[in-house]
Amino acid sequence: MKDSSQAGPSSNWRLIKKTLPKSSHHLSDAHARKRRKLTPSGAAAASTPRSAPAASTAASTHIPSHLLGDTTIVNGERLGTLRAMIYAPQPYADTLPEKDRLPGTYVAIDCEMVGVGPAGSESSLARVSVVNYCGAVLLDVFVRQKERVTDWRTQWSGVRERDMVNGACSLYCPAERFAEAHCIAISFEDVQEKVAVILKDRVLIGHAIHNDLTVLMLSHSRAHIRDTQHLAHKHGQSRAPRPALRNLVRDMLGVSIQEGEHSSVIDARATMAVYRLHRKQWERAYSVTPIRVPRETVASKGKQKAEGAAEVEDEAPQVGAKRKRDRSMADGASDDDEEVVAARVKVKAKKNRGSENGRAPVQRKGVSSGLSTIVTRRGGADSKSRGAGEKSKWWTKLGK
Repeated sequence: MKDSSQAGPSSNWRLIKKTLPKSSHHLSDAHARKRRKLTPSGAAAASTPRSAPAASTAASTHIPSHLLGDTTIVNGERLGTLRAMIYAPQPYADTLPEKDRLPGTYVAIDCEMVGVGPAGSESSLARVSVVNYCGAVLLDVFVRQKERVTDWRTQWSGVRERDMVNGACSLYCPAERFAEAHCIAISFEDVQEKVAVILKDRVLIGHAIHNDLTVLMLSHSRAHIRDTQHLAHKHGQSRAPRPALRNLVRDMLGVSIQEGEHSSVIDARATMAVYRLHRKQWERAYSVTPIRVPRETVASKGKQKAEGAAEVEDEAPQVGAKRKRDRSMADGASDDDEEVVAARVKVKAKKNRGSENGRAPVQRKGVSSGLSTIVTRRGGADSKSRGAGEKSKWWTKLGK
């Protein structure tokens, strides 16, 4: 008996094989392929820290000198100064005086996100940058990721995997002032705390600021928020309801940003530049503060109003007396008639006051109280002649 394991291909397979196109690689070779494993040396090379990330394309873009030296003043701001602030050296310009490096009243923020979850469908905070009114960097840190990053979005966020290990960061502490170094990304809780300290009691400026506050899980007073996206459309600087930041900077300042990898520092400075250019117009809506009336004042006003109504009711008879007196004088009445009318009015006023003090109310003419009882007496004259204690035997008169 022939062994089945050594049998050749069947006749059906030979016919099918003739119809198949000829290929250089055999089908069995495709199943024999295996995934290449990383060698220990390769794995070690992948985990080795790299240098700081290269500057973004937008940051390295050459700006013509005539734009930086432009002395045109618009709304009290020189355009050349605002353009130079956007592309100033990072983390802040060494030429700035010490007072311009402090947080001040106004701060601008921008965040960069990376993708987590299936195909990077969910966003996770990766970098936070905060600058002051002059563009000095108050905070610029990378955030350590708690989940596996499936899409770094480097072409938009400018964040790479190596930044989590050795990324340039800048921290501001009120006690230690500035601390700059190449540091490891810090946890989300620490970033959230540092941002909250900087934003406390300050005016926050951002572009679509609700996205940044949502990803930071922070809240801020609505009266201290300036959203350049909303204000530009509200005051007519842009027709689009949600204009992009790069379009606002291009139309207002004549420079281009976000042409390559984004930088949160440049975006925050650009947001501050747009706000400074229209600050006088945009702040008019926030210059009027609402007046809140305490509850005690409202209650006291209500009590005074009730007392005033009671006084008006007491003076009502006197007002009527005055009208009658005027009418009688117009008709040529004598002084004696006026005195009689005034006396009657005083009597009625006393009666009304007595009813308010617990006495029986005096019923006015033409007004029914609804409490009167109608009594009908039967029998005619006989009933009137009877005494108070006599009873009528009416049944004795029925047979007559």
